[in-house]
Amino acid sequence: MSAVRQDAWSEEDDLILAEVTLRHIREGGTQLAAFEEVGERIGRTAAACGFRWNSFVRKKYEAAIQIAKAQRQKRSQLKKHTGGAAMATVAMVELQDPVYSKTDGFSEESLSVDAVIRYLRQWKTTYSDMSRQIRNMEKELSEAKERIDSLRQENTKLNSAVTEAASDYRVVNDDYKALIQIMDRARKLSLLQEEDEENRARFKMDANGNLERID
Repeated sequence: MSAVRQDAWSEEDDLILAEVTLRHIREGGTQLAAFEEVGERIGRTAAACGFRWNSFVRKKYEAAIQIAKAQRQKRSQLKKHTGGAAMATVAMVELQDPVYSKTDGFSEESLSVDAVIRYLRQWKTTYSDMSRQIRNMEKELSEAKERIDSLRQENTKLNSAVTEAASDYRVVNDDYKALIQIMDRARKLSLLQEEDEENRARFKMDANGNLERID
């Protein structure tokens, strides 16, 4: 039974986990068996190995997983058509040189290269899409900053115009009050003048050249 370790996973532990799990996938075994084997080798539980694989290591070996699955499918087809003896021969060749072994008209090398090329093409497409999205977002951000600067400048102008209008209003209001006061004084003065004219004595000259008051 494997011991339970509490220390962090090292790069070597992750490498062992990836190597054993990929081998089990390639040979048609289960991941549980792979995790149990890894647990025995590095002193961890199968559950801990499974959690580490699914949460971290698996993401780094997506291309290798696809290659291992393709190899498993080819082995299954060979076993179905040629029998156990041929499979034993294939296994021995793979152990001697897994990259250059040739069976049924194609090689592990072509399979691996094709898988890697597909992965790189997908990665390139994804990278191009992400780069295009980043450029679009940067453009939108730049335009948004320009709009914000323009709005700030416009807001500053409006605030200045409002301040100037308020100042002009105070001046006009003061002038209006002064004008009302002047008009009021002029009206009062006019009334006083009219009263003075009404109360002023009027005279006329008689036939003898004397002034005579007219009531």
